[in-house]
Amino acid sequence: MNVIYISGISISLFTATLLIVKKGKSKPDILLFSWMLVLAFHLFLYYINFTESQFRVPQLLGIEIPLPLIHGVLLFMYVASVTNQFHQYTWQILLHFLPISIGYIYLFPLLLSNNENKIDFYVNGFEGYQNFMYYGLILIFISGIVYVVWSVFLLQKHRKNIRKHFSNLKEINLNWLRFLIFGLGIVWSIVIITNNDAYIFLAVSVFVILIGFFGIQQRTIFVNPETSFRNETNKESTNKSKKYAKSGLKMEVADETYQNLLHLFVIEKYYQKNDLSLDYLATELNINSNYLSQIINEKEGKNFYDFVNSFRVKAFQQMVKDQKHEQFTLLALAFECGFNSKSSFNRYFKKQTGQTPSEFVKNLTHNT
Repeated sequence: MNVIYISGISISLFTATLLIVKKGKSKPDILLFSWMLVLAFHLFLYYINFTESQFRVPQLLGIEIPLPLIHGVLLFMYVASVTNQFHQYTWQILLHFLPISIGYIYLFPLLLSNNENKIDFYVNGFEGYQNFMYYGLILIFISGIVYVVWSVFLLQKHRKNIRKHFSNLKEINLNWLRFLIFGLGIVWSIVIITNNDAYIFLAVSVFVILIGFFGIQQRTIFVNPETSFRNETNKESTNKSKKYAKSGLKMEVADETYQNLLHLFVIEKYYQKNDLSLDYLATELNINSNYLSQIINEKEGKNFYDFVNSFRVKAFQQMVKDQKHEQFTLLALAFECGFNSKSSFNRYFKKQTGQTPSEFVKNLTHNT
């Protein structure tokens, strides 16, 4: 058991070190670095308690009590930052730290008291603070549930919005965020179900070890880090969209752009570019990406992702019907049409046609 706790502490510090020495650190890097330090410190506090060494360093007694309130906040802030849904205003950010701040303010007299008083506080079963401990535990439960669910909501919103900017989602790897959210969700489930420190911190240690393992392999969440993409829940983006709507996209400009767009897809087959993005296409058409998205939505009734992939499916269907492509596998033809993974090809083909690619080819053969 000791080995797991020490491993968790060590890997937290190691991951934090990797993040702090990283060149070109981003806001998510700083947030994850901060979270790793907090996890390492929290695990250390439990470790000295687990080994019954806490009374040897009574100066640290009491610090760990409100600390669980910070983990959900840091998870939420990390997910929000990575997905471009971070609060713009300082006061909104500070609100998330209000519960833990109140906790430490309430404990301030204890934290400043002498070592003997701190030891008596633990030996006597938190005398004088029983109600604080009881309601604090309830608040910890609520905090964990709220921030995990909130993080899931942000991830789902982000997944919907990236379909408006990218034609392929394979490189936009959300598995790292899923792992963090559901990993902490499992830890919080153990907190609520067992309320047993040994189980809880064992789960936290394993969680941290897995963070170290998967975090090193983590790839960037966007295909192009330089993209000007902003999530629509971002207030600034929303205001811009409203501004465009109010200013009005001229009908003749929309029609001309739409015809140019069709030319790029029908004649020049831009859909074959497997890394095609809305920003790139907007640059090619010399129009703002928000306007282009509006044109696609109004003219086609689709988002960018569906618009591009519908062309790819039609191109695949035409290629399958052509006998000169008989020597190629279905996957090779799918890649030729712009898809970049078997799973995304199969999934979208069935979504659009109601059958798998194999079923489509089989029915095609029977009909001929």
